[in-house]
Amino acid sequence: MEFEFNFNRGFASDNNSGVHPTILNALAQVNNQHALAYGDDAVTQKAEDVFKSIFGADIEVFFVFIGSAANVLGLKAITNSYNAIICADTAHINVDECGAPERFTGAKLLTVSTPNGKLTVDLIKKHVHGFGVQHHSQPKVISISQPTELGTLYSIDEVKALANFAHQNGMLLHMDGARIANAAVALNQPFKAFTKDAGVDVLSFGGTKNGMMYGEAIVFFNKELATDFMYTRKQGLQLASKMRYISAQFIAYLSNNLWAQTAGHANRMAKLLAQKVADIPGITITQSVDVNGIFAIMPAELIPALQKEYFFYEWDESRSEVRWMASWDTTEEDIERFAATLRKLVLQ
Repeated sequence: MEFEFNFNRGFASDNNSGVHPTILNALAQVNNQHALAYGDDAVTQKAEDVFKSIFGADIEVFFVFIGSAANVLGLKAITNSYNAIICADTAHINVDECGAPERFTGAKLLTVSTPNGKLTVDLIKKHVHGFGVQHHSQPKVISISQPTELGTLYSIDEVKALANFAHQNGMLLHMDGARIANAAVALNQPFKAFTKDAGVDVLSFGGTKNGMMYGEAIVFFNKELATDFMYTRKQGLQLASKMRYISAQFIAYLSNNLWAQTAGHANRMAKLLAQKVADIPGITITQSVDVNGIFAIMPAELIPALQKEYFFYEWDESRSEVRWMASWDTTEEDIERFAATLRKLVLQ
């Protein structure tokens, strides 16, 4: 059966991108034979070993379907219902997960306003109090996104500072790494350097936004935190029966630097787009373009017209700020056409 759909590559989200051919080939390879279900297969064992080769043998890794599940279940594993989780007000767990973190953990989200999506020790200090007071939610986790939802990056020292502060106060540091490959490429650092070695306790490791069909991983850098996690994953409806289809993707993704090729390309395309639109009258880029996202203010009356040609999101309607995302399969031609369309609308 052949399908004929006319899809236009847009700039709304890297979730909209296709699946890398290498990933599709990996899926085909594990489709030829039967294998034990629920992760008791050789493919999943190999995928776990790949993660251990990256982060060290003293970790636990669990595969799930989607990023929200990785965040929510990872946080559930390290909190009780009387705890509080500190995050940026722009964090995915606060804005885009439909209240799932609070529903499934029972913990309270304490949000912090930031100019660039990044938490600092000074910004979160106001929430770190009330320990041992039975009337207060007990602060337990600092959750950061790397890169942030505004496309900005934490340096290794910034992650370390938050981790040290968390641990000094009996708390834990969680990292939402939905676009962790984009961060690693931009930082020019191995994953371990800005996660485990920097003091992160639990990591959501993403793949879907960077060339995989689906699949995320939850990595526990302290194995004791994962003691009962297999039950949490099962109750959270994320124990895949045919887990080898997630595992095979991660093996292909993390082999031969495929992750770096795809993320590096997406980052370069974002910087190219930023260059192409920077001199267009009325366009103001509002955040540093560290990875594959561009945030810009543009004339409000032109947004609907541009959206008729290219799908993208209006980020902050109050100030006509939009978000444009580049993907692993964005082409230079896509960038040229988009920039030319925008320029024409502005100058007409």
